[in-house]
Amino acid sequence: MNVKFSIFLVALFILAPSSASDLSASDIVNKANTASYYAGNNGRSDARMRIVDSQGRAQLRQFVILRSNRNENAEQDFLVVFSRPSDVKNTGFLVHKKPQSDDDRWLYLPALDLVKRVSAGDKRTSFVGSHYYYEDVSGRNVELDQHELISSDEQFYNLKHTPKDLSSVEFAYYTTKVNKTSFLPMHIQYFDNANTLIREIEVLEVTDVKGYPTVVESKITDHRLGGFTLMQFRNMDYNLEIEQSIFSERTMKNPTGKWFSN
Repeated sequence: MNVKFSIFLVALFILAPSSASDLSASDIVNKANTASYYAGNNGRSDARMRIVDSQGRAQLRQFVILRSNRNENAEQDFLVVFSRPSDVKNTGFLVHKKPQSDDDRWLYLPALDLVKRVSAGDKRTSFVGSHYYYEDVSGRNVELDQHELISSDEQFYNLKHTPKDLSSVEFAYYTTKVNKTSFLPMHIQYFDNANTLIREIEVLEVTDVKGYPTVVESKITDHRLGGFTLMQFRNMDYNLEIEQSIFSERTMKNPTGKWFSN
């Protein structure tokens, strides 16, 4: 090989754009977690779910989501309060998110005037009859899985995630497509031990809110039982003056004030 040509190839290699290997799987997962659940200091959104079962029958749910970051240790508070339909009106879901341990979760059932603790074992069960799980609402702890960067292309990082404790989940592994610009996970697929797709989450639309890429429409499909849930968000906002005292059992039982009008 010509010496000048060899030097040219070396120069090309040195000056080439950074590759996906510059970010580890853990780096990408942490960035994706931040983009999905930690935009701004806090946030509020109106949300609507359309739940469609395997027979094509549909139910609607409407609610408000409030979220506030507690500190630099990634602790958070989440509060979800339902407004429609009448059979779930004023149902509340409260999360104290603790990345170093199990999250604390409570569900308020207004018909019984009962606050029920959601155990760690129930976090991957249906959230108010939808195809979303409790864990989907506030996010899965990134420390619960082993993460592997499988490949990348111009748009996406493609990752595989394997649970450290397989007895705690209904899947064997899941894969994620993470957008390289926004770091939002755009497509998540869950597989069983036979490598059969059992569940998937698709982001259908993203918009910019105060400089934060924000999901405004997503869809979860259950491939085992059939059916899907379509989630739509509107009136999203960040960095608001949300009082920390809002995230309490008292508010769950009496959700009044400006934050809950939708």
